[in-house]
Amino acid sequence: MTISTLRATRGDDDLRSAVRSICAKFDDVYWDSCDKEHRFPREFYEEFARHGWLGLMVPEAFGGGGGSLSQMCAVLDEVAGSGGGINACSSVHLSLISLAALGAHAGPAIREEFLPKIADGSLLVSFGVTEPDSGTDTTKIQSRAQRDGDSYIVNARKTWNSGAQEASAVLLLVRTSPFDVTRKTSGMSMLLVDLDAPEVTIRPIEKIGRNAVDSNDLYIDGLRVPASRLVGTEGEGFRQILQGLNAERVMLASEAIGMGRWVLERATRYARDRVVFDRPIGMNQAVQHPLAASYIELSGAAALVERAASAFDSGAEVSFCGELANIAKYAASEAAFRAADRAMQTFGGYSFAREFHVGRHWIESRLQRIAPVNNQMVLNFVAERVLALPRSY
Repeated sequence: MTISTLRATRGDDDLRSAVRSICAKFDDVYWDSCDKEHRFPREFYEEFARHGWLGLMVPEAFGGGGGSLSQMCAVLDEVAGSGGGINACSSVHLSLISLAALGAHAGPAIREEFLPKIADGSLLVSFGVTEPDSGTDTTKIQSRAQRDGDSYIVNARKTWNSGAQEASAVLLLVRTSPFDVTRKTSGMSMLLVDLDAPEVTIRPIEKIGRNAVDSNDLYIDGLRVPASRLVGTEGEGFRQILQGLNAERVMLASEAIGMGRWVLERATRYARDRVVFDRPIGMNQAVQHPLAASYIELSGAAALVERAASAFDSGAEVSFCGELANIAKYAASEAAFRAADRAMQTFGGYSFAREFHVGRHWIESRLQRIAPVNNQMVLNFVAERVLALPRSY
């Protein structure tokens, strides 16, 4: 095995080759300019949509490819490994985070209206869960939707909402009944909400990285939403989003593998070519060993991603999928960041030069240890749900 064959999932060679051919049209300079200019990669997104890859996981009945999570992981792995990093992957997976919930729980009218548009790229749907005062504790969200006849009146405050400036709608998790101290996960519902209403305010968050895809504070004040936009069963929204969150974590783990492969390839190439003290720096074990360790760590993480995706595709229980998805997300994000950090050390001072593009990947790989769930919470999950230790929070 070589670095170039290190992949998040095995197989799908034709699929991967097709994705690589698209990504090859968009070089490092393109992605660097999108990031510097805070510009959505519209050209890449439209090219990707034109070839049908945005609809890979959309059922065939709604104009999609009817593909699996494993196949989507292969796609995202290749996108990340092309040099586009999380900027590129975020433009692809933006609507996919909502897709699992829409496909599984939305009524026929919503599926018929929205899924074909997601598949052909004409519609972006963002995902609105996180709030300023609740953070990771989703059970404490305060956004409300009050039923009023055949509508809901929505008042919501969401933060770190990705892509709201490009999206036309948001899948919003809101509280539709009072907080229940005996069953904290009850009383929340999913609503598909249009973003182009005057009652909606979107304020961008200035960030240190992944600037080609916007992150925002989202304010909704007194917006009337038709009850027909309820996704799934009222009051069961928290449980209904879990499978989607599991898929999200597996997809992002596959992206981490792709990013880790990219930085490792660049670092090893540089270590072979860079001559100091009359010999390549790659002759030094202080350079060799960290890069070799990253290859081993990424290989192990890739196996975990494949296992998690396979469990999801086989219809395994949500709890088991959750265990594997969290483990894969943790292992892949930690391995990718260490690979990026070791690449920075290999490049030395040149790692801070934008022309080498290593620093951009370093920042983006650091983000993966925080989002969509921070790795400390993953450890809490494993300690409590897998090892049966007392809850620590």
